[in-house]
Amino acid sequence: MMHRWWLLTAMATLVGCATPGPQAPMVPPITPGAAGLAEESAAGIFPTQAWWRALGDPALDALIATALNSQPSLQTVAARLALADAAALAVQAANGPQASLSADATRQRFSGNGLVPPAVAGSTRDVVTLQADGRLGLDFFGRHAAALQVSLGQQRAAAAELQAARVLLSAQLARGWVGLARLLALRDLTVQQLAQREDQRALIAQRVAAGLDNAMLLRSAEGAVPEVRQQIEALNGQIVLARHQLAVLAGQAPQALATAAPALQPLRLAAMPDRIGADLLGRRADVVAARWRVEAARAQVDRARADFYPDIDLVGFVGLNALGLDRLLSLGSRQLGVGPALRLPLFDGGALRAQLGVRHAEADAAVAAYNAAVLQAAREAADAAATLRSLALQQAEQARAATAAEAAKGLAQRRHRAGLANRLGVLDADTAVLAQRAAAADLQARALDVQVQLMQALGGGWHDEPPPTARR
Repeated sequence: MMHRWWLLTAMATLVGCATPGPQAPMVPPITPGAAGLAEESAAGIFPTQAWWRALGDPALDALIATALNSQPSLQTVAARLALADAAALAVQAANGPQASLSADATRQRFSGNGLVPPAVAGSTRDVVTLQADGRLGLDFFGRHAAALQVSLGQQRAAAAELQAARVLLSAQLARGWVGLARLLALRDLTVQQLAQREDQRALIAQRVAAGLDNAMLLRSAEGAVPEVRQQIEALNGQIVLARHQLAVLAGQAPQALATAAPALQPLRLAAMPDRIGADLLGRRADVVAARWRVEAARAQVDRARADFYPDIDLVGFVGLNALGLDRLLSLGSRQLGVGPALRLPLFDGGALRAQLGVRHAEADAAVAAYNAAVLQAAREAADAAATLRSLALQQAEQARAATAAEAAKGLAQRRHRAGLANRLGVLDADTAVLAQRAAAADLQARALDVQVQLMQALGGGWHDEPPPTARR
């Protein structure tokens, strides 16, 4: 036994025959300052996972719940996560103690001229073996630990990618829902505008018949009616397509939401945060996935470096071996052994160094992808915040314009009741009011859409949790 350990020690001294050599430093991850982010966000702004519930529409809640359970694209990503889970479990199992049991019974004629005892030479006997074998990896150089970290990193990245897909899908549905509500609101206002234009045409026709207006004004009023009808039909077509898009996003047939009619006015989301920090954007599922890809790639580097060093296992066996089944259970049939098993790379033509270089390059690429994900997240959040500020100013100006239009309409109505102006002035003022209401609906829908984009940019309220395999 001592000779074996001396042999093991002697072989370990030959490790220098295959060494990693110097390696360039890996690309560093981006810092919050370089991405234009504060270290911490304003307190209390992290959205809940079901952030869309704040919109206050139970129909949207039900639609998103259906989509999260039945959307085929999510099922594809979930299958990739299941594959990563199984791979992580397989690596854990492969790196643990291994044991097997074997049995063999062979009817054999022994050579009369071979290297066998005279009592056996030339005879035919049953050779029976019952043996248990075991192997335990002695991970002195971290090869098995690195392999496990690779699989766990890939598993965690897959879990984060699934959540990123869920956040993206819920945001697409919420944006589509707001877009459908906008189209329905604009159609309602356009229908009101059609009634107003028809009323205006009838009044002008009466005035032309009475000689108070010319026929050119009537022709203009008559042309305005089909123009508004065309706008209504265009909106009807957009509404049908929007319903189809929502239904397919939810994993349903295109006609499944043919009667969906969300109202725009009640929809609301929380106010924009004052400060968005790296701590918040760092929870975005796509950023988390990129970070776990970096961890997995760096573990691959550690694993490739460990390949330069001995792979040492402790192996052993215990069992019974006998000539003849009747003698198998006798004490003299016992056999056992235990000792180290070593695999040591000596000369490989540079293959190990090349593999290590590949892993370094892959780790650098993973860090670069992570840095790009952080910058993209920072940009999306900054874009949404800037757009919301601009829309808030636009809404304030539009509200003042709407107030002025309502005041002008009231004045026109009072002048008409007093006999100081004809009813055309009231209809013209009503046209301006409807235009302002359409502008208000459009701005409200745009603001809600950008708020949904901000919720998506903030990660949709996801908290990164270690997967079950990692916790074990």
